[in-house]
Amino acid sequence: MARLADLPEPLRPHIADLPCPTFSTHPWQEGPPLTARRVAIISTAGLHVRGDRPFTVMSGDYRIIPGAVSANDLVMSHVSSNFDRTGFQQDWNVIFPLDRLNELADQGSIGSVADFHYSFMGATDPRHMKTAVRNLADILKKDGVNAVLLVPV
Repeated sequence: MARLADLPEPLRPHIADLPCPTFSTHPWQEGPPLTARRVAIISTAGLHVRGDRPFTVMSGDYRIIPGAVSANDLVMSHVSSNFDRTGFQQDWNVIFPLDRLNELADQGSIGSVADFHYSFMGATDPRHMKTAVRNLADILKKDGVNAVLLVPV
């Protein structure tokens, strides 16, 4: 991850001066114990299945990633000169910990792993994601997902 102090001019002040939006709602909810939760991954790494359309800059939409995807079929289209893909190339669990979630389910630490997972493009203004996030929340509810592992990248 790049440190603000290490970013070149004029990117450093641009990033430092970006407004941080506030929201009027408080989405945190109590839920069942972990052993009864169905968990999905939501990443901001710009991940998609090979052959799916890549993300574009400042895209507010998401891609659906089947739970049966293999590491070789997952592509990262996050574009930035400040983005290091080394960890992802060595172990996809660094940014998409599907193997770890499956292990937790096998051990009984979580109830189950969702059949589908989701990825957004990071560095997108959250206000541009509002419609997609509401749509995704409905999909997650219909799938019985009651916990998400948010992996911000």
